[in-house]
Amino acid sequence: MSRLVTSLTNPTVKSVRGLHMRKEREQSGLFVAEGLKIVTEAVELGHAPRILMYGKDAEGHALLKRAIQATLAARGEVIEVTQDILAKVSRRDNPQAVVAVFAQVFTPLTHLDPAAAPCFVALHRVRDPGNLGTIVRTADAAGCGAVILVGDCCDPFSVEAVRATMGSIFAVPIVKATEAEFAGWRSSWPGSVVGTLLSADVDHRQASYAKPALILMGNEQQGLTPDMAALCDVNVKIPMRGRADSLNLSVATGIMIYAAT
Repeated sequence: MSRLVTSLTNPTVKSVRGLHMRKEREQSGLFVAEGLKIVTEAVELGHAPRILMYGKDAEGHALLKRAIQATLAARGEVIEVTQDILAKVSRRDNPQAVVAVFAQVFTPLTHLDPAAAPCFVALHRVRDPGNLGTIVRTADAAGCGAVILVGDCCDPFSVEAVRATMGSIFAVPIVKATEAEFAGWRSSWPGSVVGTLLSADVDHRQASYAKPALILMGNEQQGLTPDMAALCDVNVKIPMRGRADSLNLSVATGIMIYAAT
């Protein structure tokens, strides 16, 4: 059912390590997820690993057995590896006992159904993978219909982003769109399109959110650009009462998601 690999120069081990590089992820269409919990959630949602690596610490675990069965049923590869290999492929001193490789899945923008959820999230040029992963996790928790990446964004399938999603990368549709594609698609949106601006006059708690709400957020440095802000039906502000003049993007997005839902 599985084979033992102990060499760091094994071709499969080297290919999994290579998935830390965006170029390799884009060329292969694959990505790495770490931890038995995340792998189990993926399997439960119908995503079978292409490659499943596990160490001695996970051997015999009931959830690992299910993951192995799903991998083999999908004609994937199951490998028992050493602690050194787990540390290499995850680039962590204390690695998880299970590491898996999955196929990336992007949902076409035109396939989204606005009636499927009360809230959707669009992010323009988000740069930080930790923020992106946390937003995906929050969107999952709130029952959002999708996270739409507009323009040049960081990779949602980077190891850092996937870690931050805590498994929600398999539960929330991820969409990529250019600015022009998004603007054209947004023109037929049936609910509210809401953005955040520090210069806005409307408090986010007092705005009217017609369902389904589409929350549009700018990137960490610049916020919403004028072109993106112009696509919104209403721009709102989250009041700053202390010395800080802004919020972390993932925190601000979480506030807006729950305000709209």
